[in-house]
Parts: sequence; C-alpha cells; structure tokens
Amino acid sequence: MMKSGTYYVGDLCYVLHDEWDEVCQLTINHNRAIGGEFNLKDGRRFAMYNTMYGDGTYHDNLGGEYWVDSGSIGCILVSDIDQNNVENHLDGGNVHIIRQDFYTGAQDGKIMFHNVSIDTDDVVEEEEYDLYGE
Repeated sequence: MMKSGTYYVGDLCYVLHDEWDEVCQLTINHNRAIGGEFNLKDGRRFAMYNTMYGDGTYHDNLGGEYWVDSGSIGCILVSDIDQNNVENHLDGGNVHIIRQDFYTGAQDGKIMFHNVSIDTDDVVEEEEYDLYGE
C-alpha cells in the first residue's frame, strides 16, 4: 500500500537516474521484470508495472499522457525525487495528489494508481522521421 501524498506517475527512468540500477535490481528477477511496490534501500517507496507493449505513449482515464522509454510506468512521491539532479525531470509523466493511502496494480494492460488508470493496451505509435527527407 502506498501512502497519501503528491506523486509523480510516469516512467521512473526519467526521475530516478542515480537510483536506476537499484530500481532494476528490485524489479528484475532472473531476466524477468516483475511489477509491484518496492522500497529503495534508503526507505523511499515506489510502485512500478510493465506496459503491455513496451515503449511508446500512453494515456490515462483523466486525460494525461505518459511517455515510456523503459517499458514500465510507476509512481513515487514527488518529495522523494532529487530535484537538484538536472537529469531528473517530471516531463513525460503527470503529478497527482492522492489524498488517501492507496493500492496499485496492473491487470489486462491497465496500470492503476488509486484513481489513475493507464491503458497500456492502447499504445500511440511514435512517428518515425526520415533524417534524409526520403
């Protein structure tokens, strides 16, 4: 269960640069990604789940857009993100105020963080650009 608060929801690779190796150690078991709620060794808690089709752009039930480059979407308290690290940025995700403790989960391509439901079975393909104008 996650505690109430102001959360970044999105691809955690954008906001946990210094901690990304630890995140991967927690969420990958024998070359298989696992979803759920986890604690970093310093006690910060996050949740993370795999998208249905990997990288791309996804949308939630509230009209938010999510850019994904790690094949996963998660949530972490905004206060647990090192805002002094210029590599960490909130672009590509959304900030949600969740006023009560909540459960997270994923089922049938939908990733849920309290009242935020992100349908990852409905990917918007990224446009490919021809660098040579052909």
